Amino acid sequence: MKFIEGGVCAPTGFLAGGVLAGIKKNRTKRDLSLIFSQAEANAAAVYTTNKVKGAPLTVTKENIANGKARAIICNSGNANTCNADGYDVAKTTCQLLADALEIDSDDVIVASTGVIGQPLNIEPIKNAIPKLIHSISENGSAEAAEGIMTTDTKLKEVAVSFNIGGVECKMGGIAKGSGMIHPNMATMLVFITTDCAISSEMLNVALGGDVKNTFNMVSIDGDTSTNDMVTVLANGCAGNEEIISKGTDFDEFMKALNTVTVNICKKIAADGEGATKMLECEVEGAADDAAAKTIAKSVICSSLVKAAMFGADANWGRVLCAIGYSGAPVDVNKVSVSFKSKKGEIPVCQNGAGVEFSEEFAKEILLEPEVTITVKLGDGKASATAWGCDLTYDYVKINGDYRT
Repeated sequence: MKFIEGGVCAPTGFLAGGVLAGIKKNRTKRDLSLIFSQAEANAAAVYTTNKVKGAPLTVTKENIANGKARAIICNSGNANTCNADGYDVAKTTCQLLADALEIDSDDVIVASTGVIGQPLNIEPIKNAIPKLIHSISENGSAEAAEGIMTTDTKLKEVAVSFNIGGVECKMGGIAKGSGMIHPNMATMLVFITTDCAISSEMLNVALGGDVKNTFNMVSIDGDTSTNDMVTVLANGCAGNEEIISKGTDFDEFMKALNTVTVNICKKIAADGEGATKMLECEVEGAADDAAAKTIAKSVICSSLVKAAMFGADANWGRVLCAIGYSGAPVDVNKVSVSFKSKKGEIPVCQNGAGVEFSEEFAKEILLEPEVTITVKLGDGKASATAWGCDLTYDYVKINGDYRT
């Protein structure tokens, strides 16, 4: 397996693009994106567990109930959530795109992201669809990635090639996510494409299994959004024998999917609203998987830990505090903590107590843009990793006037 260029257009048979439709107040950035499969594709998706859900999620769930899709359309700037006509707008968007592409409207995945509770005017979308379709190409992944951004500061795309039964397959993804991100599936908008042949049933198994260890382990600010969704389209254009059950081929597909999703998780964590650094918490030696995940997420979600990391303060007591209130079974007297980055690694706690360390060296480690908090529990063999970011002044500034 290797990383390649091309994002969602890297797999054979996928085109993408993005245009300025005029949905956002900022009329200088793309705000409408399209991903199109030239062949019928099997589809799978996971959705936010927030009881308040955007209308596009309801429509998408209905549309891909048969496990099929050809196109993904997404607008930014308006979430189309908590609107009296939101469902109708989402359905109309699907129909307008389907008519222009000459496909069935049920083969369209629709997504929206942005401000909640403001009506979404269909006219800018309607007027932009001809231009949007004209924009798609085999090189349009970056434009599509730009069109789904809200407070994101960086494009998020990735692609890999992998082998299934002697056949080269490819998988790519784009994502948006910077705020309102917290582990409770899903935690952002992520669109993944692959030319691997895999049944919709196994695609759902793969995605459902993967998100437990990837997207459900990302937290920026403790808020689970209303519009979050992760979708995968598999059009089979690579020509491998279709994966219809678990086995060696399915395992290889899962490795590729996990490589793509972990890469996206890290990109989202690093681009958290106002963030200056990406945080990774590695938990080792937990009693079981549930305990490992609970502790890793508790550390990453701690506002005090996040603030300490912003200040490059090796305040390891806050890490232990987060472990202690996580609710997971743990013997605090066995816990060890260290901080690690490209500058090196420094132990700060062993067997539940502090150890002498250089504050100056610790600060050097914590000033790096990527910092790992390693927690060793000594209770078993389970492990887990979670991703997040530091908590900065700019987070409050961004969200203090987000709507206005």
